Amino acid sequence: MEETQQYSGSEMERMMKVQDVLLKAMAKKITWWAAAEIIGVTDRTMRRWRGRIERDGYTGLADRRKGKPSAQRIALATVEQVLGLYKETYYDLNMRHFHEKLRDEHDIDLSYTWVQKALQGAGLVAKRHKRGPHRRRRPRRPMTGMLLHIDGSKHQWLNDDRWYDLIVILDDATSEIYYAQLVQEESTRTVMAGLREVIETKGLFCALYSDRGSHFFVTVKAGEKVDKNRPTQVGRAMKELGVQTIAAYSPQARGRSERNFGTWQGRLPQELRLAKITTVEGANAFLRERYIAIFNDKFSVPAAEKGTAFRRTGRIDLNWIFSVQTERVVDNDNTVAIKGESWQIDKTRFRNTLAGSTVTIHEHLDETVSIRFGPHVVGRYSSTGEKLIGATNKKRGGKGGSMEAGENQEQVFTGSHTPLEISQKRRDYHFPTAPTTASVLSKTKAKAKTKPKAAA
Repeated sequence: MEETQQYSGSEMERMMKVQDVLLKAMAKKITWWAAAEIIGVTDRTMRRWRGRIERDGYTGLADRRKGKPSAQRIALATVEQVLGLYKETYYDLNMRHFHEKLRDEHDIDLSYTWVQKALQGAGLVAKRHKRGPHRRRRPRRPMTGMLLHIDGSKHQWLNDDRWYDLIVILDDATSEIYYAQLVQEESTRTVMAGLREVIETKGLFCALYSDRGSHFFVTVKAGEKVDKNRPTQVGRAMKELGVQTIAAYSPQARGRSERNFGTWQGRLPQELRLAKITTVEGANAFLRERYIAIFNDKFSVPAAEKGTAFRRTGRIDLNWIFSVQTERVVDNDNTVAIKGESWQIDKTRFRNTLAGSTVTIHEHLDETVSIRFGPHVVGRYSSTGEKLIGATNKKRGGKGGSMEAGENQEQVFTGSHTPLEISQKRRDYHFPTAPTTASVLSKTKAKAKTKPKAAA
């Protein structure tokens, strides 16, 4: 500190200008000859300066007639190595991420401020923008499982021209990531898949915080409040599980989630590039098997209170809850319209026909489709409409057609359904069957034999 006070303001300004120009020369953005021309010195002087840098470090550039060079000297070889690593290998990492790589991967222990000023001085990193207005941060929930954030971020995660959505679910209390996967597009199905995995692995939570996307809420008019009386498929699933849904009305309200995505965008593409991963499948495997744990280790924080608000769910019908549900009226030929086609419903053991009845179509996350009449499963199909006999119905010998499998009946949660009270009405056939005709003839002959003969 005492050595710095020996220099005047103009001398310090000159030293800073010289350092910035020489840093650009070390980073090979300009030649040493061009640096000499910019500073306004001869080639011979530049050669002497370069020798001084190699001996005293790039901070030792003070005029020797004015005093001594700074004692904080970094060897020229180290400076060139740092600048070269950033320029050739870690060019797309943010400052903090690059500083961690220097320490962890290359055993270069330099201060964050030094690395920042060196990269900015060399012109490899732009200087920070002015901070925005002051905002007060919302305090975290004190216990895990009380509030979960869910959001998606569209970005070129695989370092090419392809855009994907990264869906992330994190805990408000600790910022721990519970789920992170790349998908083609954030939608009802992809969101349901993430929520179901969290519930299966961690348990039921208290509340879910999200934006006002159409798969979360119905907003009648842009800018107005959401209509909670018209739940979406995700809202209906959360209501069935007793989870409160909270809508955010601005990006600032979701500040914790937005800042988290800033970190993801500044790190995940670079990690995928260094791992030479170029496919969505490989990226998702990388996230599950390795990176989520690394991310949580670096950025999660302890909760304010011990314990957890997660509760293990006793529901065995998550496959039904996390499905896209729509209602249809069965046509007279026992078919329903699904995806623009007519899908046939077989005869059931409790009712000959379902014509005119309202059934519920369940489009599951595995792309299979189920049809339910109350608590009864009356059909199970593949995504193309092919019947999955082994999954839902079992063949019954003879002319009885098919009947429902008992094991599948147990998987349907009947708490929200009332028992079926179907009266078995006698059917009126227009044409008698062969056995019926034979019995009528036999009865007629019997009456003819017992009838007394008329008097002659």
